Amino acid sequence: MTADAPSDDDLAEIERTAVDLATLGGARIGAALGRMLTVRYKSSGEAGRTFRDPVSDVDHEVEALIRSRVAERFPAHDVLGEESEERPRRGADFIWAVDPIDGTTNFVNGFPLFASSVGVLWHGRPLVGAVWCSTSHALRAGVYHARAGGHLQFEFDVIRAVRNPAVRRRLVGLGSPAAADLPWDMRRTGSAAVECAFVAAGLLDVARFDSPHVWDVAGGLALVAASGGVALAQGPAGWETLESFGGEGMGEMRDWQSPVILGRPEAVETLRFSLE
Repeated sequence: MTADAPSDDDLAEIERTAVDLATLGGARIGAALGRMLTVRYKSSGEAGRTFRDPVSDVDHEVEALIRSRVAERFPAHDVLGEESEERPRRGADFIWAVDPIDGTTNFVNGFPLFASSVGVLWHGRPLVGAVWCSTSHALRAGVYHARAGGHLQFEFDVIRAVRNPAVRRRLVGLGSPAAADLPWDMRRTGSAAVECAFVAAGLLDVARFDSPHVWDVAGGLALVAASGGVALAQGPAGWETLESFGGEGMGEMRDWQSPVILGRPEAVETLRFSLE
């Protein structure tokens, strides 16, 4: 039997904590820039010729810190993190989905475009998101955040995207063209969390991700929803509304991966049709 939905007061408290944790992650990332990082690769290919999915000591440090703070503030909540498989409260109503550094390849190369993402799920549904981005619509680092039923905010200021009608060709977060006649110019940042935040803020019309994990997009989905956007995931039956990462028959949440499209509803439909 499903528990009663959390109140807005509960979500507001969770949102404030998520903002604090994303801010803390950003501060630790900023402090590490320029120092000699310890880096290993999750996949090194044959004879080490192909190195993919780097992880640094800062990734582990930030995730451990966030896990500790969640345990202190919300001891009954579970945590799903990219770098550790520890699940302190498996089966809890709330799960904090944490990507300590999204865009680690950028980070370890000193390319200044990355994020620290915190998403909070209730029975698998993303209700709160806080994404610290190394840059923003305001040309400075800061946290985009939102909760279900609330407004998209940047550093606790409500923001609403304003579309300039003089801009006839906008941007899509896409690595390669899905069709020759797409009505956008393509951009790829190297961070799904950054692109989710940029979609929510109106800097990108829409974005597509090939196979994100829950922690890559959980925080960003709450931002996109608060800005009036929608998200689709591709499953066996085709593209469907992405409302939850959990539910009967969906298996282990850590193993969830699916193509995702998110953005303005009209833009999402245009991109979806181009992929069919």
